[in-house]
Amino acid sequence: MRRRDFIALLGGAMASEPLAAHGQPAERVRRIGVLMTTTADDPESKARLAAFLQGLQQLGWSEGRNVEIIARWPAGRAEDLRKYADELATLAPDVILANGSVAVGPLLQATRVVPIVFVYVPDPVGAGFVESLARPGGNATGFTPFEYSTAGKWLELLKEIAPAIKRTAVLRDPSISTGLGQFAAIQAVAPSLGVEVVAVSVREAGEIERAITTFAGSPNGGLILTGSALAVIHKNLIVALAARHKLPMACFERQFVTAGGLVSYGPSIVDQYRDAAGYVDRILKCEKPAVLPVQASTKYELVINLKTAKAIGLAVPPGLLARADEVIE
Repeated sequence: MRRRDFIALLGGAMASEPLAAHGQPAERVRRIGVLMTTTADDPESKARLAAFLQGLQQLGWSEGRNVEIIARWPAGRAEDLRKYADELATLAPDVILANGSVAVGPLLQATRVVPIVFVYVPDPVGAGFVESLARPGGNATGFTPFEYSTAGKWLELLKEIAPAIKRTAVLRDPSISTGLGQFAAIQAVAPSLGVEVVAVSVREAGEIERAITTFAGSPNGGLILTGSALAVIHKNLIVALAARHKLPMACFERQFVTAGGLVSYGPSIVDQYRDAAGYVDRILKCEKPAVLPVQASTKYELVINLKTAKAIGLAVPPGLLARADEVIE
């Protein structure tokens, strides 16, 4: 090829290149995997993910511009959790956001390389997810909602609102350390309050309905709902059963009280999702989860549903109402 022909060809090729090639380089798009535990249309889960995305945006990360979100919603099904954990590990995003112990376990079985930021894992050390809270040591870190001792507060609140209670069914998921630890904390305070506690497994709808219906056959009963993904999946059923049998129920999270439960005391999980964006940002900027300490919740909310209290014939003490962060009427 003659020199002038080569120059003409090169000039034409340069003219046809995108302008971005000669201006600012295109911004690198980072990929964030998200493994939730509920359905994509669950209002609480949508609010949590929205808070996370808002936190990312405040830190300069915008979906569709410099970050891609790869979300999976297993709707509480264990087989789908494992499938989606394997899928996200294979896709190898820059970091994965995981909701709860039941999501973190399968993810850590699938990968010990991809960084994981978890939210709402009550006992990450006991579950074997991290070596210590101060120095996680592996590829996972994140946020823990409460100490197990907080579970004792639920029984205290229940007794304060409904002093006649003598028996309490504690709904838990026995397959996770949270269910075992919280039940133990409730058992520890029960004798001083004169309450007998009974464990009820939260696995599938029929089992829950049979257990609560049987328990409600004797008087002076109450319910405590401990933290788990299955509790969220069966939220409406549990709240409906408590209302049907007029059982006062203390819960671990606000969403159950807005759905019709009596009282909740627990952390603001939406705030923790917003905080999780900060850890994701730091990992995207090359910090290692191994040295990012697990953070505990610093904000707890007491929420009371007065409408529910009236429906089951209870008068909430004025002092307790004064302490509440939110009263639903």
